[in-house]
Amino acid sequence: MTTAEPPTPAESPTPAKSPTPADPRAPAERPAHSDPAEAGISWLRPSPLLLRARRIQVGLVTVPAAIIVAAAGLAASPTASVGAAAAVLVAGLLSERFLARRVAAWGYAERDDDLMVRRGVLVRRQSVIPYGRMQFIDVTAGPVERSLGLATLRMHTAAAASDARIPGLDKAVAAVLRDQLAALGEAQAAGL
Repeated sequence: MTTAEPPTPAESPTPAKSPTPADPRAPAERPAHSDPAEAGISWLRPSPLLLRARRIQVGLVTVPAAIIVAAAGLAASPTASVGAAAAVLVAGLLSERFLARRVAAWGYAERDDDLMVRRGVLVRRQSVIPYGRMQFIDVTAGPVERSLGLATLRMHTAAAASDARIPGLDKAVAAVLRDQLAALGEAQAAGL
């Protein structure tokens, strides 16, 4: 009597389920230059709509600023006025490149005892917030975020310098994460 060998991963009857790119809570792909100490961490990313929200916000500042600069300089020199307005618009367009990198730098990971949040382009910042130290968690959304169905989750701790926030979450994801973090915080604070 021969024994059957267990199926190899390629022959497995149930294929491994991979997260879809449309899932806002899908783990982010690790870049090649990522820290090896973070190899086991499953980073989650904000919604891709966060970049659109930031672009709209820059446009809402850049276009009126260009109009004001053009109107202010028309009396002195129309050519200089147009040049200054064009410079303001070019600066707004150049800031878009920085926005894309800044949005791509955001990530968060839920672990057993804490929540990790990373951000930053020039200065990379990684915050670790123990669930038991969270005092309250709120969800905020400005007009641009609300129009796109996004929200920002903020975690407040006793430390005045803590700036733990996760922008660009889908409203439903933010509400679920808020409730989950609040429950974990209560359990950790109670010593369970």
